Amino acid sequence: MTISSEDADAHTLGFRSWLRADEPQGWFQSSAQQIHQGWLKFSLHPLGLAGLFIIVLLIVVATAAPLLTSYDPIVQDMAGRLAPPSAAHLLGTDNFGRDVFARVIYGARTTLYIIMLVTIIVAPLGLLIGTVSGYFGGIVDEILMRITDIFLSFPGLVLALGFAAALGPGITNAIIAISLTAWPPIARLARAETLSLRKADYIAAVRLQGATSLAIITRHILPMCIPSVIVRVTLNMAGIIITAAGLGFLGLGAQPPWPEWGSMAASGREFMLDSPWVIAAPGIAIALVSLAFNLVGDALRDVLDPRGSE
Repeated sequence: MTISSEDADAHTLGFRSWLRADEPQGWFQSSAQQIHQGWLKFSLHPLGLAGLFIIVLLIVVATAAPLLTSYDPIVQDMAGRLAPPSAAHLLGTDNFGRDVFARVIYGARTTLYIIMLVTIIVAPLGLLIGTVSGYFGGIVDEILMRITDIFLSFPGLVLALGFAAALGPGITNAIIAISLTAWPPIARLARAETLSLRKADYIAAVRLQGATSLAIITRHILPMCIPSVIVRVTLNMAGIIITAAGLGFLGLGAQPPWPEWGSMAASGREFMLDSPWVIAAPGIAIALVSLAFNLVGDALRDVLDPRGSE
């Protein structure tokens, strides 16, 4: 994707107006105007709105989980094991008599926890590596991109399984394993953006004014890469959720008895013929949330990076 110097100047001026702390009134006005315009564009995508609704619902359900059910997600009741859906148990019970509905909504907390931590790790790491590689070029670019290529040469899920197996089971190690496999596409994207920006006229002008490489990268190149990175991270969420569920399914994610959708699906696969609700509930949750992030990502691509959808 190429960016003309005029587009770069316009975008950079907009981001620079956000960063100017000496004009708080202008900062708030610029931010509010851009958010409003972005929302108007986003609202033109009904599927994106549907995906956003599901994500907001996920956050609300995860936050209000204790208010939505009176059942403890880890307390067992062997007398009521594998009970079908009813008024007492909306989604039935599992093989240990635990309420499936309670475990699904508490499992949403685990999913959000993984999403947030992976995003916090992956987005800055990929953005930093990509912009440094693209701006300096030469030997720096060769070293960083060859490391990136090594990670990209393996399927993400397989590589995550390898890291998780080496680190050991547990949700923290699963987050580290997922993060180690999710940053290379973001680094590649940030590098491509930086390569098209570093030769722009306004970058040359800033460099002639005596700006350091660090200042140029942080104040002029990084802000230009952020919209594309936001879109990429949002689209990657579905893969992150599925990878986390896969690790949980294989026993390398959140450990029992803590509710996690992947481990719930693993424990329910033995009863999928006689008691299908045990595996259907977490499976549907994984599919819906993954689809929601894809829909929101597609809409954000049109809003934040309209040239990329042409």
